[in-house]
Amino acid sequence: MDLTAFFTMSYGLYVVSSEADGLKAGCIINTATQVTAEPPRMMVAVHKDNVTADVIARAGKFAVTAIDKTADMPYIGNFGFRSSNTFDKFEKYGEERTGNGCPYSPQHICAVFSCDLIETVDVGTHYLFIGDVVEAERVSDEEPLTYSYYHSTLKGKTPPKASSYQA
Repeated sequence: MDLTAFFTMSYGLYVVSSEADGLKAGCIINTATQVTAEPPRMMVAVHKDNVTADVIARAGKFAVTAIDKTADMPYIGNFGFRSSNTFDKFEKYGEERTGNGCPYSPQHICAVFSCDLIETVDVGTHYLFIGDVVEAERVSDEEPLTYSYYHSTLKGKTPPKASSYQA
């Protein structure tokens, strides 16, 4: 099987975040998509080992921000290569709240979505969290950061917990 065929699929980069029991968590993901129009629903894939997965499950809600092309590697590293258990990922880039109370960083984003969790699907290494979108806002006209741009221009690597990781 030629797993490089998956490289032809289009992905974006997003931060998914939530808060439960006083713990704020957020991580970079490349798998977020609208799954229905009526009602508006979206799905995110989060690795089971990420603190964020546990926090979303406990909170029953999550926020998704679409990262834009103004983001640099320090921003991506802040949300993608540290643990929410030991590091406040929102301190450096600011924190705002969605209508349902989820934290998100307002910097380097072109849209924010607020979701109430309606279903969790275990797909092996990841959970698919499906949520009713209760709030959506386009916050800038900047272009979204695609996974292709992240690899080709920013020279980013795919971490082992990414749903598109290949050894």
